[in-house]
Amino acid sequence: MLQKKSKIIALIITIAVIAFVIWFFSRPKPLEVTVSKAQTGKVESVVTNTRAGTITACRRARLAPVSGGQIAKLPVTEGQHVEAGQVLLEMWNEDLQAQQLLAKQEAVAAKARAKETCVRADVAKREAIRQEKLAKQKLASEEDVDRAAGNAEATRAACIAANDSAKVADAQVNVVQVALDKTILRAPFAGIIAEVNGEVGEFVTPSPVGIPTLPAVDLIDNTCIYVAAPIDEVDAPAIKPAMPARITLDAFKQHPFPGKVRRVAPYVQDIEKQARTVDIEVDFEHVVGEQSLMPGYSADVEILLDVKENTLRIPTEAVLEGNYVYIVNRDSHILQKKKINTGISNWVYTEVLSGLTENDIIVTSATLEGLADGLEVRIKENNDSQ
Repeated sequence: MLQKKSKIIALIITIAVIAFVIWFFSRPKPLEVTVSKAQTGKVESVVTNTRAGTITACRRARLAPVSGGQIAKLPVTEGQHVEAGQVLLEMWNEDLQAQQLLAKQEAVAAKARAKETCVRADVAKREAIRQEKLAKQKLASEEDVDRAAGNAEATRAACIAANDSAKVADAQVNVVQVALDKTILRAPFAGIIAEVNGEVGEFVTPSPVGIPTLPAVDLIDNTCIYVAAPIDEVDAPAIKPAMPARITLDAFKQHPFPGKVRRVAPYVQDIEKQARTVDIEVDFEHVVGEQSLMPGYSADVEILLDVKENTLRIPTEAVLEGNYVYIVNRDSHILQKKKINTGISNWVYTEVLSGLTENDIIVTSATLEGLADGLEVRIKENNDSQ
């Protein structure tokens, strides 16, 4: 009887060991999670552009002659720096130059005639005065006095008319000069020639109303640039002029530029009906001299709405809907789902106001399927939980 009982006990133990071995090797492996420590640092609340912005020159002029004609001189080339008032293009205008020379000569002749007429008027006036004195001495008749006075009045009127004719001649010179100026394209400000469309000998015509054509010369003032970028209409009310900003460029990925909001458009763009935006403009606060920031570069902007220094923060990807996080027990590797109170955040960090302490281990792969309160997990190596 005792031997039979021992065999039963041995069988039960064997079955238990086999069951344990089967369970041990068939049990589900702990989920592997990535983690991060809750740490003290800086958190920024930012707003970013919805589509790539563009570096824009404060002044850009796409210039073309007022009237059509044949290009006679084209003294500038693309990439050349020009000063304000410098000639960029001149059309054939020898006919107008001849007219201008003729008008100037006529103006000179008109002034000479006016001078001659006015001298005669002065002589006639003195003669009229002399006749009046003689008449008082009974040495001249009334007829002589009237004749001298009439002649003086007539020559005075002729002097006035001659001076007016001289003014008309001067005005004619100005008329020709205006016509001549229309054939010369000058730089309205100092800048860089971005584009030249045309060659000496070619004909250019002004753009018809409502039909844009290529400019003869495209001039850019590259001494003043800013970034124009679209912001989602939901974020726009929080943005104000003079707010600090950060500008990043594909051409200088490792060097963000400090900036400042210069303008927020007072209207919403509805180019994309389901993604309405508001245009903003951001100035560069300073640019390193050796960095040539050309208009046309694509750029992204971050508007800094708020900044917290030395605050408790965790990766934003660790925060679940409802402001919950998973904390990993350092010893047992058991998960604990915990509610936290958050402050400002961005796509990198979220400020924690309460619910966590520094160096708590937080699961950053929070959206991993299967995570649950009380679950044992395995921490992925090579992360900042070490």
